[in-house]
Amino acid sequence: MLGGYMFIGIVNDKLMARVGPENHSEALGKQYVTEMDFTGKPMKGYVYVAPEGFEADQNLVKWALLCLDFVGTLPPK
Repeated sequence: MLGGYMFIGIVNDKLMARVGPENHSEALGKQYVTEMDFTGKPMKGYVYVAPEGFEADQNLVKWALLCLDFVGTLPPK
């Protein structure tokens, strides 16, 4: 959580990444990434990353920074 907003986490064995609507399509184009459908329908701006996509520390850091950048643009809660 950052400023009251969830931005990254683990759901089962997948990384849940809040990349934002502007980065959604680009993120989906990356290997090991799928749409997040936590509620039964795709959520724009959120993606799941399979473990292979964030096992390496450098990949996890990239996802975390992308999510932090987006959530940092949101208004305070």
